[in-house]
Amino acid sequence: MTTDDLNCDEIVELVTAYLEDALDGHTRHRFEQHLAICTGCDRYLDQIRRTIAELGLLPREHLSDRARADLLTAFRGWHSG
Repeated sequence: MTTDDLNCDEIVELVTAYLEDALDGHTRHRFEQHLAICTGCDRYLDQIRRTIAELGLLPREHLSDRARADLLTAFRGWHSG
């Protein structure tokens, strides 16, 4: 690994920006280089994509405002825990 490579922790922190196409070109390239050699992070990205796809199928009314707020709070603090 060179000093310009991303590590697995950095991949986890950047996955949302990657999926939202919000990374600059250089960081996106580094992200994709890491995915090419790290099957764990590649699986993680696939799991996040599948989770988003499945959650998108749920009717909005099934998630209370309180549950939504709790989930957002949990996921915001997840990477820093």
